Amino acid sequence: MNLQKAAGSTHKTKRIGRGQGSGMGKTATKGGKGQTARKGYNEKRGFEGGQQPLQRRLPKVGFSSRKEKPYAINVEKIAAIKDLKELTFQSIKAVHKISKSVKKIKLIGKSAKDLASKIKDENISVTGSK
Repeated sequence: MNLQKAAGSTHKTKRIGRGQGSGMGKTATKGGKGQTARKGYNEKRGFEGGQQPLQRRLPKVGFSSRKEKPYAINVEKIAAIKDLKELTFQSIKAVHKISKSVKKIKLIGKSAKDLASKIKDENISVTGSK
């Protein structure tokens, strides 16, 4: 096979410290004297020469919990939930429109505690219970 690299896709390696004629002699592209010219020099990540680094100049931004919060349904506003014989995900979905992404439901409102005995699904909870 005669595979060849595309024209201009490869470059000669930069050979530093090989004399003045190379254009990269004397200081070997390290500039003048000082800490940065020495071997073993390592600058801290994000260091900006003493200026306050960008990550410290910008304000801290929030926190979002990965714990899934339940979808709250106010029993006072949706009276049809009170009339259900037993509370399951399917029975609540039949009465109230719920998106597919909802995994847990929490019933809130004054009369929500009275419905605790009707719950037949572990993903449904009532105000005051865990």
